[in-house]
Amino acid sequence: MGAQPPIKASWIALLATGCLINISALGAEPRPEWLPEGALGATLPMLADPGGLRAALWERGVKYQINYVGDLLSNRKGGLRRGSAYSGLADLELDADLEKGLGWKGASFYANLYQIHGSGLTRSYVGNLMPVSEIEALPATRLYEIWIEQKLAEGKITLRVGQMGADTEFLTSAYAIPFLNGTFGWPLITNANLPSGGPAYPLATPGLRLDYHLTDQASLLIGLFNGDPSGTSNPDPQIANRHGLNFRIRDPAFVISELQYKYGDDKSPAGLSGDVKVGAWNHFGKFADQRYDAAGLALAISAGDPLRHRGDHGIYGVIDQQIYRHPDDPAKGLGLFARLGATPNDRNLINFYVDVGLNASGMIPGRQDDIFGLAAAYAQISPAARGFNQDDITFNGDTAPVRTSEMVIEATYAAQIIPGWTLQPDFQYIMRPGASAADPNRPYRSLKNAVVVGLRTSLKF
Repeated sequence: MGAQPPIKASWIALLATGCLINISALGAEPRPEWLPEGALGATLPMLADPGGLRAALWERGVKYQINYVGDLLSNRKGGLRRGSAYSGLADLELDADLEKGLGWKGASFYANLYQIHGSGLTRSYVGNLMPVSEIEALPATRLYEIWIEQKLAEGKITLRVGQMGADTEFLTSAYAIPFLNGTFGWPLITNANLPSGGPAYPLATPGLRLDYHLTDQASLLIGLFNGDPSGTSNPDPQIANRHGLNFRIRDPAFVISELQYKYGDDKSPAGLSGDVKVGAWNHFGKFADQRYDAAGLALAISAGDPLRHRGDHGIYGVIDQQIYRHPDDPAKGLGLFARLGATPNDRNLINFYVDVGLNASGMIPGRQDDIFGLAAAYAQISPAARGFNQDDITFNGDTAPVRTSEMVIEATYAAQIIPGWTLQPDFQYIMRPGASAADPNRPYRSLKNAVVVGLRTSLKF
């Protein structure tokens, strides 16, 4: 493995900055409508509206914001090898009120553009399935979402049409947002099983989304997406659709539906809010069997093509539950989340997934905007995929270990330096990277458990 790489000077500088700087918000004037909530410009007026562009655009119903996230992460032990990597994501978002700008009643427009740079720790150093950072991707400048939304039935129904990511609305947990590991966003059970990872960062795809507010508390969300965001022109989906401009519409469809129920939004100190979601998805494409070929023989000893299954599907549930409400701010306190998902065994790499977590906000006197979180996720390799490995050992004498499961435990602390700027130390312990994947240097042994530490900086302009 070699000597342990030193911690970079830039890392030390960021840590020192986070420890030494804590600037209080300046001024108390109301936030202009054209300034995004929580932006740096609310504290640093010189950044609010350079050249008056924001105010001029807002006169036409247009608002923009720029977000930047940078992750300096280091694998200190285990995985593929020790080392550090920096990943960065600049995100330009554009919102337009089409009723204000064009007189189109009840309509809005949204688009966002990513500039992704740096290298990922998962690909180069850890070798795990659940990416260490949700922003990790191949360097590229790419369009992500671009859509128009129309309100109907006095706002009870909204219809969205365009290029979208399912990860922005489906299978989400509000209490899981602070965590860095990618599985706490779009979970591994969909990322690993759907073509090209499904419609999720960094690959959106054309589709339709219907949001029907059944009552003040209950909503039904239905999404219809093109089933493969990248196509098959390149084995790496991010290279096949490098700039997000493929706009594929002829692949077998991916449909997902979710019933949401919110409760406890009375804002009283005694109340505890919660959100329960149950959902299901179906993909209409063809999926290869993980163990057998078309003749029913083991793929490990057969030269035939895998047995093809018509369609794939999954079910899931999500719960966010507040367990303590801060007396001064009903949105803060202690919150628990849990997500559970399952898919068929024969055509999926992952057939069972669960994650749980806790986060606390507003609990430290004088640091009301800081968030501490602790979470864990577990993904199980399907029996069919494990069976393929066992057949390979039995019939071919392969010495590689049998894949089993992967688990990650993450602890994180997001400290607000000033409104619009957050520094976030992070720790992750990754058990059985690659679900007990073979170590390239010792193919007969699994990768060792990995220890990852890092620091995220988040800026909002």
